[in-house]
Amino acid sequence: MKPGDRGVIVALCLLAAVRVFVYSAAFPFFNNVDEQAHFDLVIKYSHLEIPRQLERMSPESCRYMALYASPEYFRSPLDYPSGEIPPPLWTMPEEIRTAVLHNLNGCESRINHESSQAPLYYALAALWLQIGRLCGLAGGALLYWIRFLNAGLAAALVWLGYVVAKQTFPTERFVWLGVPLLLAVLPQDAYYAIQNDVLSPICFGLAFLGLVCWLRSEKPEAMLSIGTGLAVAAVCLVKVSNLPLLAVAAAAVLVPVWRWAKSGKLKAALPSLALVLLSAGVPIALWVWWNLANFGDATASAAKIELLGWTHKPIAQWWPHPIFTPAGFAYYWSKLIPMCWPARRQSVCCRDSRPTQANARR
Repeated sequence: MKPGDRGVIVALCLLAAVRVFVYSAAFPFFNNVDEQAHFDLVIKYSHLEIPRQLERMSPESCRYMALYASPEYFRSPLDYPSGEIPPPLWTMPEEIRTAVLHNLNGCESRINHESSQAPLYYALAALWLQIGRLCGLAGGALLYWIRFLNAGLAAALVWLGYVVAKQTFPTERFVWLGVPLLLAVLPQDAYYAIQNDVLSPICFGLAFLGLVCWLRSEKPEAMLSIGTGLAVAAVCLVKVSNLPLLAVAAAAVLVPVWRWAKSGKLKAALPSLALVLLSAGVPIALWVWWNLANFGDATASAAKIELLGWTHKPIAQWWPHPIFTPAGFAYYWSKLIPMCWPARRQSVCCRDSRPTQANARR
């Protein structure tokens, strides 16, 4: 590393944090990518109320949503007699706020379809929320405080990208600096909202780094094995859709096992192998047990699928989709590429992610 490289990485971490901070503060609450549902889970976890089924929105969450929600994500100005989007409830006179807050039955009757999500992000965000409360934050400030956790996560991801790039390509300075630069400016709007996707890249990066070090070691140390296993488990405990990465991790672990067996070193490496398998397997097994005991299936997905009206489509019916034709493939990419930067903002603000049957089919 050249003398100025560390300063460059620190500057990129700050750039990522500032970018996420500004956009998190700029976008109103609550966006149309299930931010209300994720916020409700953060509130419940902060009170140690871990969902055991698909539960209704909590009264506390509904009060926040009624006061601070802005309708731009779901409504058009033409939906209002004035032709303008009305301001949030918290800006209105006291008598109007009181009348609305006394009638929250509509919100409190809604089922939170994200109740069965894996717990790691919500536990972290709930801890962050409690720190904000201890600092005296309340109301709308507390909402933004939860979002601002993403600024720290974005900075951590940039630093992790640098560490992974340097570990993977130890002689390529361009890669060391290029990876964190890309991460610092990547227009990923998931970081501008309260939702569990923001923790997945960090957990995956830690797991990837651990597996790279584990693969290169002739006899992995105990701490490396435990840390790698816990990082793999964390990937799955952030979001259920990360579960396929378990197969990738398992395949990566088998590579050194085969090498050790071939060189006659497998017996000496068995403790390290056992540690990585146990540290990954025990947390995941506990999560699966919780899901089976409370939701009735290993991934706690069946209830959500039923609520949203999703259906299984036979594999044989996948192929007639237009995207598998040359014209459909070309159309898809020609429309996707221009959305990777500025036009993406409009697509996010205009799509509707409410749990309707039409959206479930997409």
